[in-house]
Amino acid sequence: MPSPLDHEHLNLKVGFEIHQQLATKRKLFCNCSCKEAKEYDSSFVFVRRLRPTQSELGAYDPAAIFEFSKMHTVEYHAPPGSSCLVEADEEPPHEVGPEALETALIFSLKLHSKVKDEIHVMRKIVIDGSNTTGFQRTMLVASGGYLDVAGKQVGVQSVSLEEDAAKLIRDEKGVRKFGLDRLGVPLVEIALEPVTGRPSEIMQVALTLGRLLRASKRVARGLGSIRQDINISVRDGAVVEVKGVQKLDQLVKVIEYEMHRQYGLILIAQKLKEKNIDVKKVDDRIEDVSDIFGNKASSRIVKKILEGGGRILAIKVPGFAGMIGFEPYTDIRLGRELGKLVKFYDIDGIFHSDELPNYGITEDDVVAVKQRLQMNDNDAFIMIGGLNDKIKFASEAIILRLKAAINGVPAETRAATSDGKTVFLRPRPGIARMYPETDILPITTTKPMLEPLADKVPPHWDEIVDSLTKKYDLNKELASQIFDSDYFNMFEEIASETKIEPTFIASKLTEGLTSLERQGLDVSVLTSNDIKDVFKELDKGSTHKEAVILLFEELIKAKSRPNCDNCKIGKMRPELARVTDQIRVYKCDNCGKRDMVQVVNEQLKISEVIRAVGVSSITDEELSKGLDRIMSNNMAIIKEKGMNALSTLMGRAMAEYRGKANGQKVNAMLKDKMSKMVNK
Repeated sequence: MPSPLDHEHLNLKVGFEIHQQLATKRKLFCNCSCKEAKEYDSSFVFVRRLRPTQSELGAYDPAAIFEFSKMHTVEYHAPPGSSCLVEADEEPPHEVGPEALETALIFSLKLHSKVKDEIHVMRKIVIDGSNTTGFQRTMLVASGGYLDVAGKQVGVQSVSLEEDAAKLIRDEKGVRKFGLDRLGVPLVEIALEPVTGRPSEIMQVALTLGRLLRASKRVARGLGSIRQDINISVRDGAVVEVKGVQKLDQLVKVIEYEMHRQYGLILIAQKLKEKNIDVKKVDDRIEDVSDIFGNKASSRIVKKILEGGGRILAIKVPGFAGMIGFEPYTDIRLGRELGKLVKFYDIDGIFHSDELPNYGITEDDVVAVKQRLQMNDNDAFIMIGGLNDKIKFASEAIILRLKAAINGVPAETRAATSDGKTVFLRPRPGIARMYPETDILPITTTKPMLEPLADKVPPHWDEIVDSLTKKYDLNKELASQIFDSDYFNMFEEIASETKIEPTFIASKLTEGLTSLERQGLDVSVLTSNDIKDVFKELDKGSTHKEAVILLFEELIKAKSRPNCDNCKIGKMRPELARVTDQIRVYKCDNCGKRDMVQVVNEQLKISEVIRAVGVSSITDEELSKGLDRIMSNNMAIIKEKGMNALSTLMGRAMAEYRGKANGQKVNAMLKDKMSKMVNK
């Protein structure tokens, strides 16, 4: 008997959309550099407010309407050198970058896709502030074809070329700040046909496609250079798009979480149908209940809302008693879905009758609200608090979500979190989102254009790995790990610029950094210069191999955000997997406060870190004297155990000299000294 959460029982389907930055010298529609700015102090700054417009069919896109409802003012920072009037939308786009177009065509040939006779640039409506124009430029290059995954063919839907969005610097209440250095960087988007199977099997599809792209040596490397959007659905559910999946182990967790969440929502819908609930009546009664609480509110949250000029709205939900808090699986409930939804309207205060009295809201308060709403025992209510301009849109969103609950899984776009869960991001876009770009002529493709590209199609991944094993004397497993990692280009640079064994470099950049991640450290704060400087100091003899991971750990701790400025007690932990490579969403493990911040990016002096950690190299003479001292302090053990005391003394020696001296050298020197003493 299969489990209800078995992938086959649920008819799990997963489709991939891979967005990969290309390693080009110029942006897609201008000659600006693709290099990202390190700071924005010298940037030109301007402010805009984006509004939705009707498509050529006279319709509004639902995702655009949702973004507009949050009413953000957008502040743009345009750093010199990596942005110009094109990014500011004060100058028409230039011709499509030939290098980027060539790369997209090469990938199309590799995937056996049919290249379009004419490539038309389109505008895709986006008004979340990430594009100054209110749209993203994209073009369909090819369609059809297949990706070979372990002997099986996975269909290709499309290969597109598009511009990357602006980089979010900070998201404050009412104001979003973007850097224009990333806007316009070329991206290739490859959409695959949905596949079925276990999450671990589905992961192989993403791994194979990523390897194909990297084998070309035409794509950017590093955090944020590849973004995987996945479309997930189960039987009787709508398609949910999850954005921002960065790593393969995170991918498996996201798929498994969405299986649980979507099936849980289907069970909730079934129970609602069994109750014969009429969701059309959800918005029949909405009341302002601020006066019930007044200035004597017992709830700290309610009091804060009212004192800040906000109000409390109560929404009657007929027939929903017990259903808003109903939890078919852990953390899967309507109340949680609604709580995540209203956060996008900068509203923190949301309560429902299934969880009250609680949070300082008394039994008398609950009774008063129920009387105001004229409820019976089968009804429930939702209360939200906030400013008038926010609460209107939030209450409308809540009502729409409650009405959709009868259908199970709503079609929506969600964001992946670092722990493999997902949170609501926005509604799915509609068909009214795309319209033609009028400033760029169509590009005609011909056989003479495509034929020379056949020789540039990347080799198979196995061939790349085999060449790495020979060139750097790596075993196949380590060669695969370093090639699949974000550090491959860095590995090749360090290996060519130092005398350090390539095997050691590769192991520290893969297994070493992974071990730090498992300890809960945010490895992404390490810059390429941080990592290179550690290996350079090792190459100079300023430190030892044993100190490399210690130095990485110290650098991460120095650049992380450990303390919550709200409760002063909790620690800020990375929550969202990625906003950009410089922006993280942190959440306090005590009070739950979230904060979107720019990662500390200044370069720490590695020589100072080495001194602070105490892992500077010592001479053989200093080591010899130190071992003599350790032996002298442990004579009783040596007399009792003889050479069998070596492991004990070795442990004590390494506790003192870890990172300061090579472990093999310490062992050899200590063994020689003990042998001479014991055999006297």
